[in-house]
Order: sequence, then structure tokens, then C-alpha cells
Amino acid sequence: MHIARSARGVAASTAVTAALAVAALGSAPLAGVTTAAPAAVPHTKAVPAIAGHTLVHGVASPLPIEQCQAKWHIACYNPLQYRTAYNLNPLYRKGITGKGRTIVIVDSFGSPTIQHDLDVYSKQFGLPSTKVKVVKWGHVPAFDPKNRDMTGWAGESTLDVEMAHAVAPGAKIVLVETAVSETEGTTGLPEMMSAEKYLIDHGVGDVITQSFGATENTFPGFDKGDFSSIKKLRYAFEDAKRKHVTVLASSGDGGATDLKADGKTYYKKRVNSWPSSDPLVTSIGGTQLHLNDKGGRVKPDSVYNDYGAGGGGQSHVFTRPAFQKGVKSVVGTRRGTPDVSMAAAVNGGAWIYSSFDPTATGWDVTGGTSEASPLFSGIIALADQVAGHRVGNINAALYALSKRKGTGIVDVKDGTDNSYEGVTGYKAVRGYDMATGVGTVDALRFVPALARASHRG
Repeated sequence: MHIARSARGVAASTAVTAALAVAALGSAPLAGVTTAAPAAVPHTKAVPAIAGHTLVHGVASPLPIEQCQAKWHIACYNPLQYRTAYNLNPLYRKGITGKGRTIVIVDSFGSPTIQHDLDVYSKQFGLPSTKVKVVKWGHVPAFDPKNRDMTGWAGESTLDVEMAHAVAPGAKIVLVETAVSETEGTTGLPEMMSAEKYLIDHGVGDVITQSFGATENTFPGFDKGDFSSIKKLRYAFEDAKRKHVTVLASSGDGGATDLKADGKTYYKKRVNSWPSSDPLVTSIGGTQLHLNDKGGRVKPDSVYNDYGAGGGGQSHVFTRPAFQKGVKSVVGTRRGTPDVSMAAAVNGGAWIYSSFDPTATGWDVTGGTSEASPLFSGIIALADQVAGHRVGNINAALYALSKRKGTGIVDVKDGTDNSYEGVTGYKAVRGYDMATGVGTVDALRFVPALARASHRG
């Protein structure tokens, strides 16, 4: 699961936590800097002993970029800077805010303070807040702030909700809280998939974002070439395709490798994770933004590979889908990930606010592809509004648009790679690559281009 690479229970997306950053940077304590989320359910480094550490305490208020760099040697960005970076403000001025559209977020356990935290987050940056509809799927246990599995997932839920809202402030948000923690293999995934299918069947949600995942190799039968345990879980995605619901998933934060079944150690070879690897899903990778205080770029986006690395590579389960025929020289005969990327680096992470843990209430800086997927869900909500209908599965349109100029797809070609844990990754080069996919987006151009390319559902 890619939550925070901390006890897999949650983890992956929630923040590696300051201690991790301190260890890596050798700098002063990162008061409350949380390296959150790597992809698929928290993909952050294993930090079982860090979750409750005092370094995780939130800071009193968000700081400017310069102060973050001086104190913690990392850049930290707020939603207003993201809006400038992704050229969203002209869309908002036209009334394109995601109004009338619904983003579905799926996480284990959820957060008991999600509405309050979104309200505080929104007020801090002068954004209108929105009502978060919480759907409890199964007998979700009472929240225990001393349970690090639960607090990890609460951090993931917070990140997902606040990032989706930052991009699509007019969209409705539905947070689905499941009763079983997603880890590696199939654990927790049946509950998530059944919840998604139920909502799809009942017309709830236009786009689903999933900041979780499990390494393909950890599923039962994988070593024997039996992929049925994964394929039996695809029914929600097949349903989504029929109902024209867009499904997204974080590509992970382990570069070309990922976690083993123990949730702590990494494969010493290239692997991939599901659901990001599923051809019915749009895989969202990670980039590093380089911004000034106004949100303008001081240099082009680069590969995310600081306190983790954007997941990517060839699936060992799925063959190359038709929409990747044009990039077969890169992906070979297999399904390649990611498809497109958004901000994920911790050095350039996002400010988020949470209060579910009374010992660490406040602001943290978070990163990982668990940030990237909800950011892109907001982009989809905007495109749905412009199109006047769900854009549905966008993969074919995405790759077609990447071949044309003026469609808002911005190539990431800085030449660095997403190597991680000693496993050689993939370099960002001109055109499609398995470090950042087709690249990132300029929303002012991409949103209407995607709306035009989609088919009415």
C-alpha cells in the first residue's frame, strides 16, 4: 500500500514525516514537515517508529518558500501558488471551478476531522470551502488517534481532500471510508472495489481518485503466473468504463521498484503496482515544481526523486493497451506507467492542515504521488464541467493530445531519473517516458482540449 511507507497500514500517503527528512537532509528538525504520501496508499519510506514522534507536530501556520528553505532546506507551496503554476486562474475567472461535478476519494478509515480541517485550510488561503460527504463502507472502527495505522490513513484522507479541493473548489467531494486497511496483496482492496462499484452504480461521482496501491508481485498466484487475484478485482473499473466515470491512481513513490509483502523492504528489481498498472485506470506520476512566491516557474518541472521517487515502469500483469501503441518503443509489449504527472516532490511539497491527532494539530508539508492523483482529479472535474458531461476514461484522448501542439500537455524532459532503493529507474526525456508519462499539464489549454476530445457518456 502506498500510504506512507510506514507501517503499511496506512502509510503511504501520509507523510514520511519530518524525521525522515531530517535523516535524509541532516538538517535541523523539520517541525511538522511530513513527507507524505507516496503513492498508492502511502508510499513513503518505512517509518514505523516515526509516526508519533514529536517532529511530526504541525507548525502554527504555513510559511513562505524562503523560510521553508532556510529552516528545512525544502520548498513548500500553497494552493494559490499551484493555481498559478498550472494556469488555473483564467479558468476560475470564466466560472470553471468543477461546479456540478463530484470527486470521489477512497481511503481506509478516513479522518474524523475532515470537514473542520478542510474549512480551516480553505479559510487560510481565501478559498470557498465545500461540504465533504462521508460514506462509511462497512463497520468502520472508531477512530483512535494513538493507532498509527489510522492516523496514517487520516493524513492520506486529509491530503486527498485538500488537494482535490485546491484545484476544483466548486466540485462536490465524497470521501469513502472503508473498514479494512489496504496493505500489500489483496488485503483491503475488495472493500475498496465494492465501495467504488456501489457508488458508480448509484450515479455518485464523476471521477475517482485512489492514492493507494499494492505491488503486483505481492498478489496471490503472481509467482506462478496466475494473475486472477488482480483481475477479479477489476469489476469496479469495468463498471466505471461503462458508466463513463474517470478512474485515477497514484503511480507510487518507489521509482521503478516497490514494497514487498512485509511493507518495509523493497524489491531489488523493477516491479509495478496495481491499480496504477491497470489499463482501465489513468496512472498519475510525480514531478518536482520549482516556483517563486507568486507561483511562477523559475525553471521547468523535473522528475520527483527526493524523499521517494515517482513510480513507473512496465506491468508484469497487463500487456500494452491500444492507447499506448504510439509509445511501444518505450513500453515494449507491456502496459507502461505513469500516464501523466503532477506535483509530488517533498522538496516542493504542499501545505496541508489537520487536527485528527491532538498532539500534532497544525500545518505540515506533504508530498508523494498521493498528492498528484487528487490534484489531477480536480483537473478532471474542471474538464467535466466544460464538456457538460463526464469525460470518462481519458487514456486514449490523453495520448492523442500528447501528439498535438497547443493541447496543454507539457513535456517533462529534464534528463534525471526515478531510481530508488538501488533499482535503476527511467529517465525523463523528450516525449513519453516511464518517469513522468506524457508530462504534466497547463490547465488553461488542457482542460478544454480534453473536454473536446472526450465522448459524451
